[in-house]
Amino acid sequence: MAESQERVQVEAANMPYKQLNGVQRQQRLSELAIVFLKLGTIAFGGPAAHIAMMDDECVKRRQWLSQEKLLDLLGITNLIPGPNSTELAVHIGYDRAGWKGLIIAGSCFILPAMLIVWALAAVYVRFQTVPEVGWLLYGVKPVIMAIVAQAFWKLGKAAIKDLPTAIAGATVIAAFFLNVNELVLLLLAGLGVMLFKNIQRGNTGVAALLPFPIVLSQVSVTTAAIGKATWPQVFLVFLKIGSVLYGSGYVLLAFLQRDLVERMQWLTSQQLLDAVAIGQLTPGPVFTTATFIGYLIAGNVGAIAGTIGIFLPAFVFVAIVSPWAAKLRSSPWTSGFLDGVNAASLGLMAVVTYTLAREALIDWLTIGVALVSTIVVFRFKINSAWLVLAGGTIGFLAQKFGWIA
Repeated sequence: MAESQERVQVEAANMPYKQLNGVQRQQRLSELAIVFLKLGTIAFGGPAAHIAMMDDECVKRRQWLSQEKLLDLLGITNLIPGPNSTELAVHIGYDRAGWKGLIIAGSCFILPAMLIVWALAAVYVRFQTVPEVGWLLYGVKPVIMAIVAQAFWKLGKAAIKDLPTAIAGATVIAAFFLNVNELVLLLLAGLGVMLFKNIQRGNTGVAALLPFPIVLSQVSVTTAAIGKATWPQVFLVFLKIGSVLYGSGYVLLAFLQRDLVERMQWLTSQQLLDAVAIGQLTPGPVFTTATFIGYLIAGNVGAIAGTIGIFLPAFVFVAIVSPWAAKLRSSPWTSGFLDGVNAASLGLMAVVTYTLAREALIDWLTIGVALVSTIVVFRFKINSAWLVLAGGTIGFLAQKFGWIA
């Protein structure tokens, strides 16, 4: 009897969502909520760590999908903009329970990090002038530079595949310093590499299906005037970024630096670094930096607007792209476009790393912390959250014992 009941449960676990009865559907949605709330609460370490945790929970422990299916879904996330680990959670939810699963899995993965970052933003606004807090961030910022440098190195090995992508990345770096809009840089790099590679192959046909960001990059490129921001402006800025951003969450820094710091002056570079540091201290997607920044700019409503704006495109893209996944992956036009966009993203990341380093590395101690952190992140497999905590401790001790005058 027990074996029969267990077999029924296993069969129900693997049945398509449409074939389940009402009770079974509700149970499946509840399981998705529990699993992704758990992952969103403990998922430190960035996208690679998040994906490894999803593999352990959804493939190895619960057998919701096969290893091959997980890798296939991960490959699809690389074809669309947005945070890869969040999009993988959304994909798994859609695969398990359709539209409801898509919303529940993605929202539950994001929610814990959003709430934690939101609370820390309120604390930051209240206590940022307290010396102890300032010194904690003083020690964290050089560690962030090491973490970004590691991400840059890993992305570089994947993004710079050949001479065309290397030229695209170098050109984007030069053009960025000439104040060319970053969305234009992404679009032109993608189109340039796509056309070059397909002409080189002798493929002169018209691209049947290009990624959605080509269209979206032409929308909402204009930004608000300098001054106090409203929550709709915060929403639109982050919606634009979430709609076109390829690469890791660290590439987000380039967009934030250009849009919010340089163009609209809603933030200072110091506040941007602080936001990234908070993002590293918390679990879940790095994109919840938008929650922190939204709060700084427009209070509680800004935190909500920034979060929804930057994550909404991921849900929409996953829902739209699923039926076209095979065609997108096999298209030489799409492949070439993505090669160019990834190289451009790397170039943007290089520029913003340089810009933020000038803010973070201000004396012998911060330079030393950055060098040691760089050695640690490249030599040892250590969770970035531990490094951030160590940096904060060093900053606190430096203030406590007067290591820096």
